[in-house]
Amino acid sequence: MTTEPRVALNSLIQAFEEHLTALAAKRGEQDTAVENAYLGIADAFEVYEDAIYVAYNEVTPLEVFVEDEDEEDDDEDDDEFDEDYEDLDENEDDDLDEDLDDVGAEDLK
Repeated sequence: MTTEPRVALNSLIQAFEEHLTALAAKRGEQDTAVENAYLGIADAFEVYEDAIYVAYNEVTPLEVFVEDEDEEDDDEDDDEFDEDYEDLDENEDDDLDEDLDDVGAEDLK
């Protein structure tokens, strides 16, 4: 079943309206109404994008950003790595580079 582009556009506009309303009534950083409205925009956009593609063989220049839970874990790992090495000053870093340069192919066997 294909949605008419005009209907999909109206649904997308309504999703934006609901998001704005949720933001205005936000109750803290983890407000589920805001999160649900955010996801509503993403869903409505995908329907709109599909509808205009089917009807006109065209797309918008926009992409939906949905944060993956794995990306959050990667960011935490990056923070831990940064903390481990933030105390190294540039001279120590250069010394490490020189030590690595001194290692020859024979040393790696």
